[in-house]
Amino acid sequence: MLTRSKLDNPGRDQVINIRVQQTQRDLIDHAATILGKTRSDFMLEVACREAENVICDNTFFALDEERYQEFMAILDSPPKVDEELRKFLRTKSPWD
Repeated sequence: MLTRSKLDNPGRDQVINIRVQQTQRDLIDHAATILGKTRSDFMLEVACREAENVICDNTFFALDEERYQEFMAILDSPPKVDEELRKFLRTKSPWD
């Protein structure tokens, strides 16, 4: 049998608890009210959006045209000869 919370929030089966100051809760509640959202929905939406921003900031980067061309030239150029790497790759693994 589904509980009332399962009906209200399908797919949400995890709980996150957080302690805040009264002023912080009031600020969050005010913003949520302005957007017509519950405190939980507002906090989840904002936290997920910020998490995506953090991940993107560590995944994507922007370059001006000159640096972009330099970067592409490095990617397009053949790798440098590295004798130590070649030696390592030719060495049998201890488990072989």
